[in-house]
Amino acid sequence: MSAPTDHPVELSAERQRERRGWYFYDWANSGYVTTVGTVLFAPYLTSVAENAACGRTGTAENPCRTNLDVLGIGVSPGSLAFYVVTAATLMSALLLPVVGAIADRSPRKKAWMAGFAWVGATAACCMVFVADGRWALGALLLFIGHICLGSSLVVYDAIMCEIATPDERDAVSSRGWAFGYLGGFILLSLNLGLVLGHEAFGISEGTAVRLSLLSAGAWWGLFTIIPFARIRNRPPVAAEPVAGGNMVRQSFGQLARTLRHAKAYPMTLLFLVAYLFFNDGIQTVIAVSSTYGEKQLGFETEVLIATILLVQLVAFFGALLFGRAAARYGSQRTILAGLLIWIAIVVAGFMLPAKQIAPFLAMGVSIGVVLGGTQALSRSLFSQLIPRGREAEYFSLYQAGERGTSWLGTLVFGLVHQITGSYRPAIIALGAFFIIGFLLLIRVDVRRGITDAGNRQPSVV
Repeated sequence: MSAPTDHPVELSAERQRERRGWYFYDWANSGYVTTVGTVLFAPYLTSVAENAACGRTGTAENPCRTNLDVLGIGVSPGSLAFYVVTAATLMSALLLPVVGAIADRSPRKKAWMAGFAWVGATAACCMVFVADGRWALGALLLFIGHICLGSSLVVYDAIMCEIATPDERDAVSSRGWAFGYLGGFILLSLNLGLVLGHEAFGISEGTAVRLSLLSAGAWWGLFTIIPFARIRNRPPVAAEPVAGGNMVRQSFGQLARTLRHAKAYPMTLLFLVAYLFFNDGIQTVIAVSSTYGEKQLGFETEVLIATILLVQLVAFFGALLFGRAAARYGSQRTILAGLLIWIAIVVAGFMLPAKQIAPFLAMGVSIGVVLGGTQALSRSLFSQLIPRGREAEYFSLYQAGERGTSWLGTLVFGLVHQITGSYRPAIIALGAFFIIGFLLLIRVDVRRGITDAGNRQPSVV
């Protein structure tokens, strides 16, 4: 892949137009991530599953104890959504590296990105039909949505390496995340109005939730048209030839070569392992926050949506703040500081009193400050550590631990809940992911990693 600096005649206005188009994919998929992945679908699917299993919706005082029969295995309705995310991520471990290898060999990367986005958006729109005990349909659509989201982001993240130089990536990545949080805030605000005012619209609360899910799919699909129209295709760079076979077979061969030679990039691999742990913690906190607030702390849907709105708004400013901090202190130091705050957040979450709104909102503000910043800087830092021509393939490994595709965190959370019957010990267990991630990340020699990958050193690391 070629970087902007490889084309000095490229007009600045054209580059800016392309970047703004790239930002819009963060705007587009954030509508799905917030409304479906974070706020509404997990508790809604849990309620549908509980009604199917127990004939009622469980509460913190009287939880549903009857298991669902999933392929002959008993699954707690309260853990169903988290197990689906776990299964989707395990499947992603097989599929995404192939997607990345194909994208690196393709001159039409934006078509791959948009194609996966539109399939995922269609699945999200179909969530409007999840009702009356159709929990299996909901689980299938959630599975498809997570696979497609991860696949599209593999290509999207790799495109960043084409439109931003090493010195620009922290700022570009942070602005993309900030723009995404703004889009998620706007859509979620509209959905809040619909859910809270469902009686004025003459519909039930369940119908309002399902229409909100439909809006998230439409938002994702329609706004993806903008980056598809504005991003330029570029020829692949340094893709190693693999003799024989079609593109898919050649991509498997390229992936096998990358894995065999991965030991040449020890700092890249160490960062990936660190990222796997701390991002699993981040993604699991995001995924379980609404369920935790409803089922453990006893908050109504409108309180949860209002809190997530607050998180989205604060995260817009938090992402920009972290971008500025990285320009001064370096992305690695800034991420490490963010992880210390995450550790404090899960400890505070364990101690939150039930039905006390002020402490819950305070925790939401804390999450918002570090949420976008740690993720945006992780993306830009990783982009410095990967060899050219294999950006999408390496970002496919990165996406295995990206938003909505965590597996170990959701698995631990679901298992601890099933064993204990409480979400409190499950939330405190997530602190281990941040601690391990911090200890691994502090050992990453970033400048060595950039040199090993053959990339240019940015002025501040």
